Amino acid sequence: MASLKEIRQRISSVKSTRQITNAMKMVSAAKLKKAQNAIVQIRPYANKLNDILARLSGVVESNIENPYAEQREPGKVLLVLVSANRGLCGGFNANVVRAAQELIDDRYPAQWSAKKLDLLLIGRKGGEILKGKGYGTWERFDHLLEDSSYEQTRTLADTLMNQFRNGRYDRVDLVYNQFKNAATQAVIHEQFLPVELPLAEESHREIPFYLFEPTLEYLITTLVPEALRVKLHKTILDSVAAEHGARMTAMYQATDNATKMLHDLNIEYNKARQAAITSEIIEIISGAEVLRT
Repeated sequence: MASLKEIRQRISSVKSTRQITNAMKMVSAAKLKKAQNAIVQIRPYANKLNDILARLSGVVESNIENPYAEQREPGKVLLVLVSANRGLCGGFNANVVRAAQELIDDRYPAQWSAKKLDLLLIGRKGGEILKGKGYGTWERFDHLLEDSSYEQTRTLADTLMNQFRNGRYDRVDLVYNQFKNAATQAVIHEQFLPVELPLAEESHREIPFYLFEPTLEYLITTLVPEALRVKLHKTILDSVAAEHGARMTAMYQATDNATKMLHDLNIEYNKARQAAITSEIIEIISGAEVLRT
């Protein structure tokens, strides 16, 4: 059995750890509220934009050029990986990195072996994990997680669209954690470029005629880039909200485990203290008996 001093030191250490994890849990809960509001607000806009594109997809004329929908053989691929800048959020970072590795191994092994696959990293932890696995380093945009404004992500989205149009990349994919609720995040892989117009529902297809103002070509060339910008922005907001939810859940579990450990340590301490008191009493009684004789 450990000595009373050792047990007291362990109790003090666990109490300090519990204070830290509890504080981090409350901070993450406050940040989650803000991030959750942001992603909840943008989802209706993104869904409505996709709905408009779905209505247009059934009447798009073949002679209308859409440079962002050009289907090419995936000779050069860019994989955009969104992780977190900090840890202590459970398997948040490890899960998204694992999904990226599986995607490389299953879908793009030829591009990877031919060095025709690049990674764009948003989040420091994902880059650190990949570097530790021998994947090297790539272009990074860690600041987007700290300042996840639309202006910042719009600039990156425009850069990706220009690189696709110029032929630098034939395909751009996104891998990130999608926010479900505070305790649940889903790893998502989505094709960013070339864009695929969503299919119209049957109710939309029944409408026989549209009158476009301005022209259909103008709407397509305007709405598609805007939809791509919103999609990238929503991806980052999803990941930020999922990160805070994962960290809050992890810190809640850590605080709960620390509380249980303190309970067990207090029982162990009381048992050791009682054993020490009993031993001292026995020694006193034994000494008194010796003096009597």
